[in-house]
Amino acid sequence: METARSEDAVKDATDQIRGDRQIQCDVLHALAECQNHRRWFAAFAKPYLGEHPVEIGSGLGDYALEWIPSVEKYTATDADPALYGQLKKNMAAYPNVTVRQLLLPTEERADHSCLVCYNVLEHIDDDVGALKSMARLVRPEGYLVLVCPAFQFAMSPVDVATGHVRRYTKRTMTKALKAAGLEVVQVRYANSLGLICYYTFTSLLKRQPSTGGTMSFYDRLVVPVVRFLERMVGDHPPFGQSVVAVARVKEDGDRTA
Repeated sequence: METARSEDAVKDATDQIRGDRQIQCDVLHALAECQNHRRWFAAFAKPYLGEHPVEIGSGLGDYALEWIPSVEKYTATDADPALYGQLKKNMAAYPNVTVRQLLLPTEERADHSCLVCYNVLEHIDDDVGALKSMARLVRPEGYLVLVCPAFQFAMSPVDVATGHVRRYTKRTMTKALKAAGLEVVQVRYANSLGLICYYTFTSLLKRQPSTGGTMSFYDRLVVPVVRFLERMVGDHPPFGQSVVAVARVKEDGDRTA
């Protein structure tokens, strides 16, 4: 496994990362147990990965482990120094994986086949600037695949504690992608019942996701049913807990600087 660090952009990464770091870590560990949900959402990106994708905000590397067998090379990144250290350990067994500490926005350029970014963009004040940074890491005609939390009414104490500054709709996601100079391929919702459950659990009951219990129950018994039902409507439910977006990087002459 190769490791590297971007030099200037991450010197003050700790100060720039929003949210309660302990709550963020607790949520990551809780989500790591949700295997059905992870496999479902990992499948959204698989058709677009190409031979060498880069992931922004890899966290503990759970999604990376779903994608690594499908690619020749993989670059996993995180801005959080603590998560970066754990990510290096978790990826140590994979010789085709590069682990980097990377904070957006950045002026860095690269030639990756695809960029995947799950549940990160909602943490960044300048989301259009972050999307432009992402586009510079991908070759022309390559893809960005993003997942972000949906619907502002569902902004809960958990969102605030974990550093979210917004939740998206299809309209606001499309607007941000276009403002960043990207070609919109697809924007849709996913996990319809998850939105109702999340709003009830975090906004009405004021609970926080944790390992075991409710999340494990939902992942084992509810997620397979929701995934089946959403397939029945062509994977385009009218609402969902998440917005899933696919965008294409334009040719160099058309890309926003």
